[in-house]
Amino acid sequence: VQLQAYGGGSVQAGGSLRLSCATVGRRHYAMAWYRQSPGKEREFVAAISLTGGSMYYTDSVKGRFTISRDNAKSTMYLQMNNLKPEDTAVYYCSATYNTWGEAGTASTPPPIPDEYVYWGQGTRVTVSS
Repeated sequence: VQLQAYGGGSVQAGGSLRLSCATVGRRHYAMAWYRQSPGKEREFVAAISLTGGSMYYTDSVKGRFTISRDNAKSTMYLQMNNLKPEDTAVYYCSATYNTWGEAGTASTPPPIPDEYVYWGQGTRVTVSS
C-alpha cells in the first residue's frame, strides 16, 4: 500500500487549503491525518472510518477542518479553513487496519501513531500571520 499526500502550500492566516491523500492498493482502510512541527512530536489531527460514516477531530481543529473520503477514487481529503499560524506543520496521511467507527466497533480512532501501519510522505503547510 502506498499513500501519496499532496496539496500543501503557504497561505496567510484565515486562508484555506485542501489536502489530498491518494491510496494505491486494493484495500480500503480507516485513515487519519497527523501533523508534525519542528521540535514537536507527531500530533493527531483527524480520522475517518473505512466507510466514511464516522469522523473524529482533535479539539484545536474542530469547526475549521473537515475530513472526508471518496472510496471510488481511493482518496481522502482534509479541508482546512480559517488556518492559523499554529497549524503550520508537515501533514501526514496514514492508514490503519483498525475498523473503528463501524457498527459494533470502537467509536473513536486508534489513539497513537503506532496503530497506523501505512504513512504518506508528508505535505508541508505554512501559515503566516
